[in-house]
Amino acid sequence: MSDLFDSQPAKEAPAHRPLADRIRPQHLSEVIGQEHVLGPEGPLGAMLAAGSLSSLILWGPPGVGKTTIARLLASETDRSFVQISAIFSGVPELRKVFEAAKLRFRQGRGTLLFVDEIHRFNKAQQDSFLPHMEDGTILLFGATTENPSFELNAAVLSRAQVIVLERLNLASLERLAQRAEQTLGRALPLKAPAREALLEMADGDGRALLNLIEQVMAWKVTAPLDTQALSARLMRRAAKYDKSGDEHYNLISALHKSVRGSDPDAALYWFARMLEGGEDPRYLARRFVRMAVEDIGLADPQAQTHALHAWEIYERLGSPEGELALAQTVVYLALAPKSNAGYVAYKAARDGARKTGSEPPPKHILNAPTRLMEEQGYGAGYAYDHDAEDGFSGQNYFPDTMKRPVYYNPVERGFERELKKRVEWFAKLRDKRNG
Repeated sequence: MSDLFDSQPAKEAPAHRPLADRIRPQHLSEVIGQEHVLGPEGPLGAMLAAGSLSSLILWGPPGVGKTTIARLLASETDRSFVQISAIFSGVPELRKVFEAAKLRFRQGRGTLLFVDEIHRFNKAQQDSFLPHMEDGTILLFGATTENPSFELNAAVLSRAQVIVLERLNLASLERLAQRAEQTLGRALPLKAPAREALLEMADGDGRALLNLIEQVMAWKVTAPLDTQALSARLMRRAAKYDKSGDEHYNLISALHKSVRGSDPDAALYWFARMLEGGEDPRYLARRFVRMAVEDIGLADPQAQTHALHAWEIYERLGSPEGELALAQTVVYLALAPKSNAGYVAYKAARDGARKTGSEPPPKHILNAPTRLMEEQGYGAGYAYDHDAEDGFSGQNYFPDTMKRPVYYNPVERGFERELKKRVEWFAKLRDKRNG
């Protein structure tokens, strides 16, 4: 239930309180790393300046201060702060919360209800907030690490503003480290490169950084440690990656667009990020085949073969050796000539088929296996292309009532440059043969 700076009056002595608890901000101005929403021009800063605070959905990664901001906003607006977790709360708990909020409301005091992991509530549970939000009984602050567009009801989103909180960058983490040193009364026993490595280990999570600092400060060292000594004593924090959540889709999007953008270094980086996060290499192999089909197409027909062979190699070798074949495919696809002409043509043809789905083929290209069909003109006038000059008759193969469309427009890149010449040659012949 706690967050980066979530505070409760502690009874134990300060020395026994976790560092994250001891240095929590007491004012919004002390919150580190979210100036884009808390500053005078930010949405929360503007709300406070206008004295009008609305329900909010705080969307951001762990350890960036979602609970802290909610608690401080409750204090700034003189509301009671109530915190629940969607993981541990059900309908009975929600009823109690709403009844207590109604009592406070009748007594003239508002309630800021902070719901951690709000995306874990089902539709009915999320709907239960609506009447209490509308009549002013509660001000809802929901915290989520998942994309609200996918996880929250449209009714809730229409009544709340989504505030995006960012992972802490290295500069913000350094400020947090300095605040911790000031609180503890001594500097971290680390050389400059090791200090930077410690900040990187936190991976944008302020709470994780403070926990790491607490471990380092507990060591009995007589001289500052270098990066190697720090790494030997401290395990690197696992990268944030959820194979079924936003991070999965964000990283595969970054990988796909890096390949499309012909940047092999960026593509390798995102490929490695996904592997380090525990992604199934078979999923990546499947996506590489899609990239070859969608973004390279006939500009390099070998790209599809290369992707399929790499997939087969991985299946034969497994990890980690098979991953090298996938890595080489990333490089090949990134540097291959790009064309989505085939993809665009396919979508256009599907659209055309939907619009003219009942039009019959022209009779001259239909077979006539029975006398009745022959009498109806099936096959009449068909020109056998192999008997024609240049092996091309130029006949019409679209429905008679349909104006001839152009779906495939090859680009002047890679092998499609040759295909473009063929398309233009056949078009000229077709015009000539048809007068």
